[in-house]
Amino acid sequence: MGNEKVLIVPGRYDQIQVICEFVSAGAREAGLDGDAVFHMELCCDEASTNIIEHAYGAEDVGEITVTYETIGDSFTVTLHDDGHPFDPGDVPEPTFPPSETDSNDATLGGIMKSLKIGGLGIHFMRKLMDEVHFSFNGQQGNTLVLTKKIAPRSGA
Repeated sequence: MGNEKVLIVPGRYDQIQVICEFVSAGAREAGLDGDAVFHMELCCDEASTNIIEHAYGAEDVGEITVTYETIGDSFTVTLHDDGHPFDPGDVPEPTFPPSETDSNDATLGGIMKSLKIGGLGIHFMRKLMDEVHFSFNGQQGNTLVLTKKIAPRSGA
C-alpha cells in the first residue's frame, strides 16, 4: 500500500461513524486482523469524541482531519484538529480495580460506578495501540498518531 489516504469531516458526532468506517477499511486493506481493526475503530471513536468534546467544546466548531498510511509492517492513523491544546499528561491513569475507598460494592456494577469519568479513552489507546503520540503546536493544533503493527499472516 504505502499511499496516504485523507478524510476531512466536520467535528460532529454523526461523523464519528464515517471516520471509523474510513479507518477500518484502510486497516483491513493493510492486512490487520479483525481484533486489530476493532481496536483501531475503538481508538478512533474515542479520539474523535474527545476532539469534539474537549478540543472544540461543541459540535460544528472545527474540522477533524484523519489520515492513514501503511509503512512497512505498521498501519498509522493520524487525527488532527485546530481546537484547544491537549496535554495527555494532565489526564491521570485510571485505577483498576478502583480502590476500596472508591467503592464498597465488589460487583461489576459497583466497580463501574466507582470509576472516574474521563481518562479511559487515553488508557485504551495506550493499551490497544503499539504506539501513541500526542503533539500540540499553537499554530497547527493537536495531532494524535496511532500506530498498530501488522501481524504476519499465517503461512507467510
